[in-house]
Amino acid sequence: MTDSRVVRFLVAGILNTVFGIAVYGVAEHAGTQLWLALLMGMAAGVAFSFVTMGAYAFRDLSVKRLPRFLACYLANYVVNLLALHLLEPLVASALARQVLLTPPMAVFSYLCLSRFVFKGRNGRTG
Repeated sequence: MTDSRVVRFLVAGILNTVFGIAVYGVAEHAGTQLWLALLMGMAAGVAFSFVTMGAYAFRDLSVKRLPRFLACYLANYVVNLLALHLLEPLVASALARQVLLTPPMAVFSYLCLSRFVFKGRNGRTG
């Protein structure tokens, strides 16, 4: 793992996060059920993220990586949804819970993408 790849991941992640949270926030505010609001935010974010993460952060936009990329995002969704429910007794606002979960979910996402999707790219890491 190189510092430049981590920095590119963080930049792309910030863009993805703002986009995904905006979609989630609008859906949740409109009264959409929690699971569906999260799914909507993640689905919109995944489409946007495949390009930003693949092309920019990891320098590999190969479509052959899409199934593993989607698997990582599915895992991210499940873990995120469970965490949202676990935090509910402590934080009333679903949007506030999601904002609090953003940093640990970003770490989870980076580990999954770097070790499962974009690992060993020609023996290089950056």
